[in-house]
Amino acid sequence: MQIISTLTCPACGFAASETMPTDACQFFYDCKRCGIRLKPKAGDCCVFCSYGSVPCPPVQTSGTQCGRPRQD
Repeated sequence: MQIISTLTCPACGFAASETMPTDACQFFYDCKRCGIRLKPKAGDCCVFCSYGSVPCPPVQTSGTQCGRPRQD
């Protein structure tokens, strides 16, 4: 399981590597450059699944994609 993901702000393009919580989804994240509050896109469980380079640990371990079966 990967616990580091790079979040990229859709507003300003700033990218920051962050450690993801391993036991829960993270619903909000404030961009360190522009300050915008990121929220999950519709159908996603958290900001890492919407804006990260790696999905959150609960999704990685559950075999689902934000509540849906994986399409791999």
